[in-house]
Amino acid sequence: NYSEPHIHAMPKTVRPKQASKAGAAGTAAAAPYHRHVGVELHHSLGQHLLKNPLVTAAMIEKAGVKSTDTVLEIGPGTGNLTLKLLEIAKKVIAVEHDPRMVVELQKRVQGTEFAHKLQLIHSDVLKLDLPFFNLCVANIPYQISSPLVFKLLAHKPRFRCAVLMVQREFALRLCAKAGDELYCRLSVNTQLLSKVDHLMKVSKNSFRPPPKVDSSVVRLEPMHPPPPVNFIEWDGLVRLCFNRKNKTLSAIFRQKPVLQLMSDNLKTHLAMAGGMNDNPAEEAMPEVPDVKEIVNSVLEDSGYGEQRSTKLELDDFMALLAKFNERGLHFSG
Repeated sequence: NYSEPHIHAMPKTVRPKQASKAGAAGTAAAAPYHRHVGVELHHSLGQHLLKNPLVTAAMIEKAGVKSTDTVLEIGPGTGNLTLKLLEIAKKVIAVEHDPRMVVELQKRVQGTEFAHKLQLIHSDVLKLDLPFFNLCVANIPYQISSPLVFKLLAHKPRFRCAVLMVQREFALRLCAKAGDELYCRLSVNTQLLSKVDHLMKVSKNSFRPPPKVDSSVVRLEPMHPPPPVNFIEWDGLVRLCFNRKNKTLSAIFRQKPVLQLMSDNLKTHLAMAGGMNDNPAEEAMPEVPDVKEIVNSVLEDSGYGEQRSTKLELDDFMALLAKFNERGLHFSG
């Protein structure tokens, strides 16, 4: 399940004050780029502030930030990455949930020459209708990594790329290929929607406080155009396949709960298409096709029956979904 618990917060744009041009340069020079003092960090919120300036610089370089870009940053913390982005980008939209961090970042930027380029939004990013951006660079809160990745990949208009700091194992799952130990539903869905690259490993000592595990920086480039597939149908199939990923597809689809789900979906689709009378008061009901027979036929004809999900590539899942759909079977109600 990609959903995570949400922390409620009303979206609020906080605009830092801009100093007079005479004092801006001096104030900017006086503001240290890696300040953490005065703010107690909470592990429960996944607050690990990036303190390594070499990693910050590398993330910006890998993202290819230009002077014309509007950059989205999620979880800016005290602003170490934010200030470097402001030096280059046309505009930075920083979304921060923690009100203490909002105040800290506002203090740090106000009075500098960059203040007018920052749009600081106090909100839970998962509940926010994101404004326009064409690039995302962020050290994201690790506990919302999955839902945040899919929120970004569903965003329109499509952005150029996202360069994200994530937990190392999560990064390896994003990038895993068919046959890899970590290949999973997350891998398949992310790679359907984007080109994923692992850019670099980052030591836990690059953060304050150090997290328990190492991190990685990944780059996601949304597919242009998006794949010609109904994602709800796609994810329904992939979810079933990876629930028992080490079993053969024949064994997975022989399970009674799976067959019942597909039968229910078939009845729903027939009713919506007008091919079935779903009024319980009516006794005359058209005969529902034998789902088990159709499933066995699809798996046998396609040659996927004895395959395991962990060995199937994106094209295989695409072909399998098409075969099921051709026979009237669906993975969404």
